[in-house]
Amino acid sequence: MRIAVTGSIATDHLMTFPGRFGDQLIAEALDRVSLSFLVDDLQIRRGGVAANICFGMGCLGLSPVLVGAVGTDFADYRSWLERHGVDCESVHVSELHHTARFLCTTDDDHNQIASFYTGAMAEAREIELWPIAERLGGLDLVMVSANDPDAMIRHTEECRQRGIPFAADPSQQLARMEGDDIRTLIDGAAYLFTNDYEKALVEQKTGWSDEEVLTRVGVRVTTLGPKGARIDREGEPSLHIPPAPEVGKVDPTGVGDAFRAGFLSGLHWGLPLERCGQLGNLTATHVLEQVGGQEYRLGREGFMERLAAAYGSEAAADCDAHVACVYP
Repeated sequence: MRIAVTGSIATDHLMTFPGRFGDQLIAEALDRVSLSFLVDDLQIRRGGVAANICFGMGCLGLSPVLVGAVGTDFADYRSWLERHGVDCESVHVSELHHTARFLCTTDDDHNQIASFYTGAMAEAREIELWPIAERLGGLDLVMVSANDPDAMIRHTEECRQRGIPFAADPSQQLARMEGDDIRTLIDGAAYLFTNDYEKALVEQKTGWSDEEVLTRVGVRVTTLGPKGARIDREGEPSLHIPPAPEVGKVDPTGVGDAFRAGFLSGLHWGLPLERCGQLGNLTATHVLEQVGGQEYRLGREGFMERLAAAYGSEAAADCDAHVACVYP
């Protein structure tokens, strides 16, 4: 299965605030918020939605195709991704802008306040998918993740026109986009990925009910944070995937991307949706235990042991022939 992942490629600037954002907010003054948070820590890490997803898939032994726009400062980052199995041949390099920047502060409750500088990402709208498909001998699935909004719409529409199955993952761009554009992004998707808050936002902005969304997508995947994930299909009972236990919570940045990496890897291997969700949850747990979306190491033996402990020996047996981690 040939999977291309479109979306942001960025550098993450991750900070921690020793307190709760909610304690600093005054309910009757939310229309004029002016706050500055003194943070305890700053970590600069590789990130971006598409890059994080591809990194996770590469760590599980796949060769995902990364599609996005970067600046000329991408050389070291490219080398890192390629060492982890990511195909970067279809990454567009801007001659004018730096690679995008993500700035995020996390409080003690793992709530986050973030800003995103677009930079070179704005040029992602210039990328056409067909030359990529021709280079690879075809595409079986295109993941349309958070990116320049015009790029997301272009990639979605091209997939429809060329009959390429696509997965919709609007995530951070839901706050910026209006209902018409969101409907364009998700209508006809083979898979729709959101977290539970984004799920409600999709329904609010599109005007579609939960049931109507299910008539327009093949599979709806909703991550539930510490409650795991839920998988829905029209006319089928919901499938709840319990979370994989973590050894500690450090930072949630990139957790959703890692879930998608595990889930897409399961799809690549032809595993049932339950196994895809379990792989997603376990991969996500590894990110939660580190600072940064690409700082974890997936060793095959340890990964399979944790999979068996979380979901049973049958789940591990189903995945055993497929998982081929980069690290021993």
